[in-house]
Amino acid sequence: MQLHLRNTVHASRRQFMLGTIAVAGLAVGYRLTVASPAAGQAGGSTLNDVQAYVEITPENRIRIRTAQHDMGQGVHFGIATLVLEELGGDWSQVEVVGAYGDPKHYGNTALGDGSFEITGGSTSMLISWQRYRKAGAAARMMLVAAAAKQWKVAEREISVANGVIVHGSKKASFGELAAAAAEMPIPVDVPLKPKAAWTKIGAENVRRFDSARKTNGTQLYPIDLKMEGMLTAVIIHAPKFGATVKSFDASKAKSVAGVVDVVQSARGVSVVARDMWSALKARDLVSVQWDETAAEQRGSVELIADFKKVAAGTPAAIARNDGDANAALKTAVQKVEIIYEFPYLVHAPLEALNAVVKISDGGVEIWSGIQHPGLIQYAVAGIAQVPPNKVKLHLMNTGGGFGRRGPINVDWIVDAVSTAKALGTDKPIKLQWTRENDIKGGNYRPAFVHSFKGGLDEDGRLVALQDHMVGQSILSGTIFKQIVANGVDPKSVEGIDNLPYEVKNLNVGITDAESKIPVLWWRSTANGHTIYALETFIDELASLAKRDPIEFRLSMLKGHSRHATVLRLAAEKAGWDRPLPKGRYRGVAVYEKIPAHGQPGTFVAQVAEITFNGGTDFSVDRVVCAVDCGIAINPDQIRAQMEGAVGFGLGAILQEELTLTNGVVDQENFDTYTPLRINQMPKVEVHIVPSEEPPTGVGEMGVAPVGPAVANALRAATGKTIRVLPIKKGLLAT
Repeated sequence: MQLHLRNTVHASRRQFMLGTIAVAGLAVGYRLTVASPAAGQAGGSTLNDVQAYVEITPENRIRIRTAQHDMGQGVHFGIATLVLEELGGDWSQVEVVGAYGDPKHYGNTALGDGSFEITGGSTSMLISWQRYRKAGAAARMMLVAAAAKQWKVAEREISVANGVIVHGSKKASFGELAAAAAEMPIPVDVPLKPKAAWTKIGAENVRRFDSARKTNGTQLYPIDLKMEGMLTAVIIHAPKFGATVKSFDASKAKSVAGVVDVVQSARGVSVVARDMWSALKARDLVSVQWDETAAEQRGSVELIADFKKVAAGTPAAIARNDGDANAALKTAVQKVEIIYEFPYLVHAPLEALNAVVKISDGGVEIWSGIQHPGLIQYAVAGIAQVPPNKVKLHLMNTGGGFGRRGPINVDWIVDAVSTAKALGTDKPIKLQWTRENDIKGGNYRPAFVHSFKGGLDEDGRLVALQDHMVGQSILSGTIFKQIVANGVDPKSVEGIDNLPYEVKNLNVGITDAESKIPVLWWRSTANGHTIYALETFIDELASLAKRDPIEFRLSMLKGHSRHATVLRLAAEKAGWDRPLPKGRYRGVAVYEKIPAHGQPGTFVAQVAEITFNGGTDFSVDRVVCAVDCGIAINPDQIRAQMEGAVGFGLGAILQEELTLTNGVVDQENFDTYTPLRINQMPKVEVHIVPSEEPPTGVGEMGVAPVGPAVANALRAATGKTIRVLPIKKGLLAT
């Protein structure tokens, strides 16, 4: 039988088909399918129709499969919570494994039409909320049906809790009933628990099931993998983006003990050895001649200067145009113009990029962690010259991502596979990027320039707002280029094209800048620069109007009650109306992060408190965060993500900056590219708004507002808006 469930996430009415899978125990899963007249009618679901979401093994394990990649953000914990809530299992039974099958089984319906398996945009809970609760509930119903049949009792008399099925004195574990449950009819109607009956969703002080592994060192990451006969590879990339290998001399490198070979790979020169030390030692002895004819030759100073020249002109594309901003600006009583500069930024996950590749028997196996596993299939097939269905990915947990494990060009996978192909071996090869590869390797948060103009009327009300932004598109020229409509990359303008403030005359334009520097989404994507520019500009306007920053915002948030709620909550908890000691200042910012147009978002407001000692000497002491992410599945996890996001965002706006000189990246490691240090981390308070709305994401949401909140506090201290980032540079420029 089939159960079709309306997918409330996606407007195209994609649906789920529930079924069972032929395994030793019980397995329940879905196929995403287009709605049809047969919805709800009987029909067989076979192994080809459905892939497992939840498995109950004869050994009494609960195995949950998901294509949502866990990089430390706790998505596996969240999905397991959904399953256990409805299944009635115990945390000691749970394991979550990476599923790499087909988008029709695990596709992300919040980002596009579900054609890709993607972990991004903080959408994992959004798309999992219905799927995994329904799968858990269906498995429980089938286990109960099997127990009722064996015990000859009514199903309604059976209870399930902590992995045990009970009727009076009769008890059975899930594993004992799994095989029998697989023979039960697939339920057509799968009711879910009412909120009042929840014991796991929303529970406080729940220890993550993977905490022990991550603290005792038993959690396995790709960097830890060891296989029989495995070789280790490191790679030399071109110093300039767009350069290619002209020739290389590896004679000295090949004399190093342990070196197997030095080969040209798709994007550079790879050194393959029996261990990492030998590979690194030999790498430094390789001499490479590069063809830089088509390479990027500009430095970051020249690039930003070029962007600013373009920003002074007419936008190439219009993202939003309400009213007549130009006319309204001409008649505005008070006007302000600001040009903002944002640098390239690095993701720098703690576990540098790596993959293990084995080419044998006409196929390719890959062990790695990637945010969109479906993309690698065709890229790898082309390099290894095998059919796409002969590419198998073992999706593993990884140590951080922040968007870097989701590049459209799957660069480190290409490095690994092309190295293995060039070597011509069937032995497994682990290709490991160094930190220098990571920081100098591209796929950065793009640099941007924003040219903002705003005008107030005689009553201090915002009557016109204009932004012309210039920077590189993430999507143009990629397989996602069709998303770029009329020259507007939605991933470049998010945060500003959907601003909540009431302004009748609004113009948002964008010009796509050309550069050979590869760029990529970065934790919070465009919001990292659009929200900074918007929210500091709003403070500038509030000051011009001689109005309180929060009152000014609230006056423009009519019809945006969730924005207003988090803003008021953050202000209340921060004591906005209470005076601070001398030398202490506050700033505020608020926004909504949406994964894609038409999708529900998460609302965040932050108030930052700083101590300002004059000049460039200041510290961020406290950040108060209010978040509305719908139903809070794991409250402590939400707090953890917000705390981590504050640290991530602070590093970016205070001191992080990737620069180039004559096309060569200047930074190499954490001594020159400096994320936030632990002694710079402020006290963070997180307040979650109670909600009945479906859950949305939290992974990226706390990043964007912390920058403008701190900058607005500095404005309160200095009277000046920080226009050039990072702030350590911007304070000198004001």
